[in-house]
Amino acid sequence: MRTSIIILAALLFFAASFLGGCQTTAVTPDDSSSTEPVNLRMALIPVLDALPIHLAQSQGLFEKQGITVTIIPVKSAPERDQLMSSNQADGMVNEVLSTIFFNRESVRVQTVRYAQTATAEAALFRILSAKNSGISSVDGLKGAGIGIGEGTVIEYLTDRLLEAEGFAEEEINTVAVPDITTRMSLLNSGELQAAMLPEPLSSLVVAQGASVALDDTSHPEFSFSTISFRKEVIDDHPEAIRAFLAAVEEAVVMINHDPAALKDLLVELSLIPVPIQETFVPNQFVTAGVPTEEQWDDVLEWAKEKGLVSTDVAYSESVTNEYLP
Repeated sequence: MRTSIIILAALLFFAASFLGGCQTTAVTPDDSSSTEPVNLRMALIPVLDALPIHLAQSQGLFEKQGITVTIIPVKSAPERDQLMSSNQADGMVNEVLSTIFFNRESVRVQTVRYAQTATAEAALFRILSAKNSGISSVDGLKGAGIGIGEGTVIEYLTDRLLEAEGFAEEEINTVAVPDITTRMSLLNSGELQAAMLPEPLSSLVVAQGASVALDDTSHPEFSFSTISFRKEVIDDHPEAIRAFLAAVEEAVVMINHDPAALKDLLVELSLIPVPIQETFVPNQFVTAGVPTEEQWDDVLEWAKEKGLVSTDVAYSESVTNEYLP
């Protein structure tokens, strides 16, 4: 009897060991059995390019996709980048140049979608001439002092747009005015002959008397913004990134169906200056896609020419379309 009990106990022990060995307890970060949805923290500067994210948040589209999103308002790109660098934010609306800076030494962020693009019909950026500058066409910009943000996408666009118009390097005269409010003020006062400004601020300055000398509708391939996430977040939560982009896509469809209907949200978010709130209508938003390798390489080449980076940063490691709906 005692022998039988010992044998039975041994059998039970080995059976339990076998079943335990067959059972897997590993759970992926996006496992559907998790009780808490993944929360993605987005550092957003107050630009129109982030409108689909704000709309998706206000309409519950992220919750519909099974995730939550926390929007962290930031006042500037440096503040945004600091939050990303310190892991206090998971994603952002940025531009290729920003991603290149992040990935100079190792892949820290990945771009997963366009945020917005210029088109032949709708501008994102304009080079404006001051009211009494005497500049009435693009040729008048030759040698004129153009206010820019040095080492930024603003400078990149200024160089590339003017080069595409046939300007030689010595005919491009840029003036570093980092603060965009100061740049607008100097343009309005005539202390700057011209300045590069984004929408909707360019529309405001035009309403105040400035003229459009050149905008990115002439060469839209250079002008776009992006949505990017920290690589660690993408690796840990791939399904959450897919859900995020699905919600953004739904928001883009809503915007493109009736952009004027979003006036109240734009005002609430302070994305439109008060003087033009009644007249400004946002452009159509770009549908799912990512920057091309040609676009990436052009920005990288410009950054190397300016001495902003010294090494190649791989497109294949920094941009991915894997998570698009």
